[in-house]
Amino acid sequence: MRERRDPIEEAADDSMDLYDVATWDVRTPLDRISAIIWRIVHGSARLAVVLLAFILLLGIGGLAALTDPQIGLLTALSAIPAIGLAAYVYSTDVTSSEPLSLLVGTFLLGVLTANFAAVLNTVLRPYFGGLGFLGTVLFFFVVVGPVEETVKLLAVRLYAYTDDRFDAVLDGAVYGAMAGLGFAVIENALYITRQLPEQGVNLDLGLGLIGVGGGITAIRALAGPGHVIYSAIAGYYLGLAKFNPGKRGPIVIKGLILAALVHATYNATVGIGSAIIAAVTGLGGLAAFLIYVLIYDGIFGLYLLRKIQKYRDSYHQAHRPASDGSEFDSEMTEFE
Repeated sequence: MRERRDPIEEAADDSMDLYDVATWDVRTPLDRISAIIWRIVHGSARLAVVLLAFILLLGIGGLAALTDPQIGLLTALSAIPAIGLAAYVYSTDVTSSEPLSLLVGTFLLGVLTANFAAVLNTVLRPYFGGLGFLGTVLFFFVVVGPVEETVKLLAVRLYAYTDDRFDAVLDGAVYGAMAGLGFAVIENALYITRQLPEQGVNLDLGLGLIGVGGGITAIRALAGPGHVIYSAIAGYYLGLAKFNPGKRGPIVIKGLILAALVHATYNATVGIGSAIIAAVTGLGGLAAFLIYVLIYDGIFGLYLLRKIQKYRDSYHQAHRPASDGSEFDSEMTEFE
């Protein structure tokens, strides 16, 4: 969208000084003070969000993966598939390599913003409890999907999105995947922290890779890639929105709706789908769960990869030299 200008600026030539009339830049001491105050206020809002998220992380025991070696190891193992998927999405970026500082920052913000979802899910779940199965499904579609995908996109919006190095639509998918990875890691850590004591597992068993501990790790490992896929889809549309400012809002909403629907549908169907597979094949619960997750994530992972591939193809086409003879020169495309 073209930047709008005042009628004076539109009509004036370069010789006219329109400072404080129709244009503005930092010139006077008051201008400098105003600019400094704005930077402080603007930065403080982001800092407040991060600090609140960190306080929530402490309050719900999210640092157990760092303080308890066994939980930390199980969490790390459970994150391996999600790490692999996020790395693959990163490798598909044909525009430029994303800086490590933005990748790590987005990952950490994904860890932190996940705590907003943890709190909101806990607070709002009782309101759907009296409706039985229907209430559970509504909870997934009304709360879990929209809230979790929104906080993951917030992790991208807080830092990477505002950086000049976020310079292509596809960067949105890369940073969305990193936010999803951060979300998956802290969700796995919290789940493992909760479930190990409840299942009566001896937390002094060294590596803790036997019995329920191994089963929990396998389940969380299968759940992690979905978070990367969902938030990479939403992140792609966030990237598209950055370069289409006039339509930014609807584009972001479209990405969130897609990601939330895919996410909520997974939550609502994974139990039923796994049970059907187990009944038909005679496989155990974990094996049936694995098959269902591979099918579901495979379908929407393919959707994400097709969008990425379409971007890659368009990028190569746009940067292909006209002299290779495979296409008309760009000046002639209007006659095709």
